[in-house]
Amino acid sequence: MAFISDKDRARIGQAIAAAESKTSGEIVAILSGESASYLHVPFLWAALIALIVPWPLVYFTWLAVQWIYVLQLAVFALIVMLAMPRRVRYALVPKSVKRERVHRRAVEQFLVQNLHTTSGRTGVLIYVSVAERTAEIIADTGIDAKVDKGTWQAIIDDLTSNIGAGKVGDGFVHAIDRIGDLLAKHFPPGSRDPNELPNHLIVID
Repeated sequence: MAFISDKDRARIGQAIAAAESKTSGEIVAILSGESASYLHVPFLWAALIALIVPWPLVYFTWLAVQWIYVLQLAVFALIVMLAMPRRVRYALVPKSVKRERVHRRAVEQFLVQNLHTTSGRTGVLIYVSVAERTAEIIADTGIDAKVDKGTWQAIIDDLTSNIGAGKVGDGFVHAIDRIGDLLAKHFPPGSRDPNELPNHLIVID
């Protein structure tokens, strides 16, 4: 993914390894190109607009029904074509919907990466979705119960601020460092193997 350089990937991997050396917890970082394609959105908007088109024509013109129908189909096709480009498509999706999709995908990845199986339930996932410009932190019950409310959101805010400024590597590294400090405070290193999960950035195109 061109969004992040090989150098930043290496920095993130090193940050995860350093953070996990101080704790029995586990950190997984994921950078995803998108959490959903939203391909249905152009068709939804096109259908809504096409449904409105006939009414003013019926009441204020003498156009034959078949021509109104043809115009309705033309409007539907035009809206789909104009709304299909990725940038336009994403702009038409409500922020609440994008946040919900990112959260759902983050939870899926939390399970896929087996973070729910870590000893002590101390796995933490950092999930960033580029297209939605949204980040999510999912923490297992062991660590989440010990962290003050709002802590995760503060880390997310700093992460997204750095990414918005083009500092993707810095954003991930700062987030990993802060999460590592939280894990080290509550879950110091134990006798088990601390490397249950990958110590590198996982990139999903």
